[in-house]
Amino acid sequence: MFENLKPLPDDPILGLMVAYNADPNPNKIDLGVGVYKDEDGKTTIMDAVKKAEKVRWEQEDTKTYVGIPGEAAYNDAMHELILGKGHAALKDGRVKGAQTPGGCGALSMAAGFLKRANENTTVWVSTPTWANHIPLIGTVGLAIKEYAYFDQANSAVDFDAMMSDLQKVPAGDVVLIHGACHNPTGADLNNDQWDAVTDLAEKNGFTPMIDLAYQGFGKGLEPDAYGARLMAERLPEVVIAASCSKNFGLYRERTGELMIIGRNAEQTNISASQAYSVIRSNYSMPPAHGGALVRIILEDADLRANWEAELKGMCGRINDLRTLFRDKMNDRGHDFSFIAKQNGMFSFLGISKEQVHRLRDEYGIYIVDSSRVNVAGINSKNIDYLADAIASVLLQTSVN
Repeated sequence: MFENLKPLPDDPILGLMVAYNADPNPNKIDLGVGVYKDEDGKTTIMDAVKKAEKVRWEQEDTKTYVGIPGEAAYNDAMHELILGKGHAALKDGRVKGAQTPGGCGALSMAAGFLKRANENTTVWVSTPTWANHIPLIGTVGLAIKEYAYFDQANSAVDFDAMMSDLQKVPAGDVVLIHGACHNPTGADLNNDQWDAVTDLAEKNGFTPMIDLAYQGFGKGLEPDAYGARLMAERLPEVVIAASCSKNFGLYRERTGELMIIGRNAEQTNISASQAYSVIRSNYSMPPAHGGALVRIILEDADLRANWEAELKGMCGRINDLRTLFRDKMNDRGHDFSFIAKQNGMFSFLGISKEQVHRLRDEYGIYIVDSSRVNVAGINSKNIDYLADAIASVLLQTSVN
């Protein structure tokens, strides 16, 4: 029966990785793959993680299963990290969670849970959104619609258009919102806009699902959680899918968290039982290692301080790179001021697919066709080459 299968194209981002690795250009730059890189272009292991691994090695005394929800202490630590210690939803017993195989696992299990809650629900996603959102959600059979989000002309959130679309979302539908560092645009809601979306959700009765993959990479751990904390406090139902890939650097450990916030403790417990059933029928139980490292770091005062300082430095470096890139392009006569106003690792350059391909073919600069760049792939050694290449492509296009 296998002879009936047809080949599928490579994932566009992973395909870029293969092409980049095969490129002999000594000046090549990878701005496609979404991992944090340091000044030397390396994705190193965070110091706090290395220290936590030593503690883990010394303390671990079994390899038995961790259970469907994963390690309880990890879940508790993640809930406090995301919502803040003493949050009303935590005090009222309205939060249940599960350790998942990465943020992808959290999103996939959330979709399965939502399908059980209401098989006819529609999930609304931003235009644009992370490329894997629709496959992860659509695989379980949920309907998907899009709401306006990004103003290409001004490289900013088109909030009026967004609210106009969200006004149409009926009670019982789900709205997927990026908690911070919108991927792929880098354009985030401000606090007033979060307030307005929360007001609308409260009025019209739709359920937010917040994808919080980059807490700490935008404006900091606390500011990046503003929207999630607000909605969890004010709304009767919220789903949160979080990832430890970026802020703990645990990419290959696949460490995430699914949080379900219900109207009251009883409803939340019922909802959690359904979510755990979905998990059981998929991967049964999560891998333990990454969650244990996160729990060790968050429970140990010294390790947590070490981790927070390192994360703050990574966030600051990304913001500095945004400013540097803006200045370098300004020096070359091009206004990229929007880059410095955005958050997180990603931004659209706002150039055409043809220009993206010219950067790749002529200069060895690898960018997703949408013009999304990983800002963390820029450093002091490649910034001038990058700025010169973009300026050259823009000039040649304008001349032609």
